[in-house]
Amino acid sequence: MPEIEVFATTDDWAEACASRLASDLSAAITANGRALFAGPGGSTPAPIYARLAEARLEWSSVAVTLIDERYVPETSPESNARLIRDVLLTGPAAAARFVPLYSPAVTVDRAAAVAAAALRAEGGRFDTVLLGMGEDGHICSMFPDSPTLKTLLTPTLAPTVLGVPPGRDGAAPTIERLSVNLAYLAQAGRVILALKGAAKRTVYEREALGDPKVQPIAALIAAGVPLEVLWTEGS
Repeated sequence: MPEIEVFATTDDWAEACASRLASDLSAAITANGRALFAGPGGSTPAPIYARLAEARLEWSSVAVTLIDERYVPETSPESNARLIRDVLLTGPAAAARFVPLYSPAVTVDRAAAVAAAALRAEGGRFDTVLLGMGEDGHICSMFPDSPTLKTLLTPTLAPTVLGVPPGRDGAAPTIERLSVNLAYLAQAGRVILALKGAAKRTVYEREALGDPKVQPIAALIAAGVPLEVLWTEGS
């Protein structure tokens, strides 16, 4: 199980996450002439994105995408893309290209296929990834008891994007989503799991010892994902 790196303040935690992401992107640009970053929506990554946006990078050589997305347009308050555009793709980072997972396709599965093709066109490998985790232990849109969970966690599949249906009998997620699969994370250059609060740390430590077939955190570890866990108790 990866060691949990502890940071005294939210500012220190956010700065450490952003610094590592920026270093990875810079190295990828130097090596390959371009870089691909994937990150989450939600409120947790906002301070990380704000710092990353100010990094001195050749942002025009960077493509930015999401690890998951709700099947809604960017005009919706539910859209993860809105956080990316409003917080990360500002200042110097406004020069980066955004590769959305959502598209107004006929079905969520068709939108997933469109997104998968777009990511393959960007090189098909994430140079660096930022992850969050829900208090139910989900990452990306890999939710407990979801009918697509085992497929998303199958380590032998090729990297792709899949449609995720709403949960059954009131379980999460509440609406259709799109998510990258475990294989995308396993092939990444680095994956940073950014956690805040005592409750999230407890969940992580529990889930890390779970069944990799049905518990995403355990699956990350079992698949050898280059995982780094950065935690702060700050809210």
